Amino acid sequence: MTTHTILGNPPDRLAKNSVGLAHIVFFVVAAAAPLTAVVGATPAAFAFGNGPGVPGAFVLAGILYLIFSVGFTAMSRHVGGTGAFYTYITQGIGKPAGVGGALMALLTYSSVQIAIYGLFGVFMSGAVASIVALPWWAWSFAALVAVHLCGQRNIAFSGTILGICMLAEVAILLLLDIGIVLTGGGPEGFSLSSFSPATVFSPGLGVALVFVVGSFIGFEATAIFGEEAENPEKTIPRATYAAVLLITVFYALSTWAIVQFYGPSKVQATAGSGLESFYFVAVDTILGQWSSQVMNILLITSLFACILSFHNTLNRYFYALGREGLVVRALGKVHPVHGSPYMAGTVQSASAALALVCFVAAGADPYTVVFSWMSALAVLGILAVQALVCVAIVLFFRGLPRRYSLWTTTVAPLLALLGILGSIILVIINLPLLSGSESAIVKSFPLVVVLTGLIGAAFAVRIRTVKPELYASLGKAFE
Repeated sequence: MTTHTILGNPPDRLAKNSVGLAHIVFFVVAAAAPLTAVVGATPAAFAFGNGPGVPGAFVLAGILYLIFSVGFTAMSRHVGGTGAFYTYITQGIGKPAGVGGALMALLTYSSVQIAIYGLFGVFMSGAVASIVALPWWAWSFAALVAVHLCGQRNIAFSGTILGICMLAEVAILLLLDIGIVLTGGGPEGFSLSSFSPATVFSPGLGVALVFVVGSFIGFEATAIFGEEAENPEKTIPRATYAAVLLITVFYALSTWAIVQFYGPSKVQATAGSGLESFYFVAVDTILGQWSSQVMNILLITSLFACILSFHNTLNRYFYALGREGLVVRALGKVHPVHGSPYMAGTVQSASAALALVCFVAAGADPYTVVFSWMSALAVLGILAVQALVCVAIVLFFRGLPRRYSLWTTTVAPLLALLGILGSIILVIINLPLLSGSESAIVKSFPLVVVLTGLIGAAFAVRIRTVKPELYASLGKAFE
């Protein structure tokens, strides 16, 4: 894109035609953080969940989100824009629900970003401990500054960085997968039992799904970039399906390969005896010791890419609320050169810094508290928002002339809703395991999510009373 095109943008509009299909897919898959999800999250799913059935659990989650995407992408053709879930829920259910959903989305993405900042600090401080000894939070704040600077640039700049990071982390895992296949698997040879119903639906599936569903957080961000996408009517649906399919196939393949390496009968016990070394032992054995060092480095870049992706997502939520007038309108300004929501980015970075300062001041452990607690809250929050979106899709299409099939407008969204509600129940039941804590604070997370939504709805009702003209315009800035 030329600078002239960006400078020609209205002062409250993001740079149009900034990103294409590949950039958006990079954002979404980078947010899913393939290396972080596979190396960091799946060992716990193997150890505490359904063991060799984890690959099948990824297929189940992928099917759920493909069904969710049917109505989601159809609605994107009518209400696309930076407001994303806020706009969907507002147009489908109503303005109070939309504002409530927006606050829950902000809570979700903020939580997952803080979680990854904590994890980044842990791995970075460990990686360079022999060179320079700095506390974890020093590296977290360094990452925050770097992410902020990247977020101030045009969206394509971040997309390029994310694309490079994603390809590198996918490459090392693919090398491991291919190496396992070429060496003939492990002690039990090759088997597709990981995808058989008896294995997938064995005891522990509910626990596995908690970790698996969490690995998909961020795929829905495709809609957030609708205003900046090239030909959004086609790009956003294609990017959504491509992202869900890539995440599903890649995670299922990588977890299936590691099952073959250890053997279906031994993989659960092996994961339980060494969560952190589970993948590193395999990569050392298959590719050599150099590969574990490379994987350590790529794990750090994976975390950085994940933070950058969620930073850009949060920026656009703050920007949407600013342009709507729900918060300070200055947040709705865009950079005159880069066409980015730079004011929203500044506020978002400041809020993340404040949250980190609070955790540091409280002496919180970066892994067992910052990462684990915030991840648990994020999983619960995103499922709640997705459930509202399913309802919004059904209600939205009831008010339109029939242009789509009953499957697209009603059946698929309702099936997705049932699946998501079931996942919410599983997350609540397994919150202590997901967060690694029996704390009363953790147990209050479901209430925190609900109260956040209710506060947003009450705020919208208050606006209807004191500023009816503002209330009437909610959700229309993105039509």
